[in-house]
Amino acid sequence: MAANRDFLTQLDAAIGDADHGVNMDRGFSAAVIDLDATTDLPPGELLIRVGGTLIYRVGGAAGPLYGTCLRRAGESLGDAQVFDGEALLTALRVGLGGIQKLGAAEEGDKTIVDAYAPALTAFERELRAGGDAAIAARKAVEAARDGMRATVPMQARKGRASYLGPRSVGHQDPGATSTASLFAALAGALDGER
Repeated sequence: MAANRDFLTQLDAAIGDADHGVNMDRGFSAAVIDLDATTDLPPGELLIRVGGTLIYRVGGAAGPLYGTCLRRAGESLGDAQVFDGEALLTALRVGLGGIQKLGAAEEGDKTIVDAYAPALTAFERELRAGGDAAIAARKAVEAARDGMRATVPMQARKGRASYLGPRSVGHQDPGATSTASLFAALAGALDGER
């Protein structure tokens, strides 16, 4: 998020309140500091803690949305020390469910969901085709980026950008963009385990 802070802020300046990059960087930086002070957390507990930090440290809608996503994903993983691709698929699915329940957004609303939903579909498709989680995550990144780019011609129907009506057309959604970055981070982490 630190590397994308200014870009996310520029995107948000066009259709939001110009704080998405700053907020995301602040929240994830706080999460890193918190996790540096802990050791031996199972993956599920790690996600729950990061989610809690995002809820309390990221302003606007992004904190509660991403925080809820990560907390739900962490809860689905439980206290297992390791997980497979199927468990990760379930975690990603319940994470998206948390976002959609809280934000009431669907694909086509010009939100986080426009990157997340196709990423989830691509992840599952690759797993079902016999790929491992790392390969599935790389496919998810491609789909998230495609979904992110697909927000440009959309008119926002949810969030602050929806107040702009037709003026939201022609701008890439910052939430979809940060979602694509998170899927890229997931793919990078899984590639590092190979």
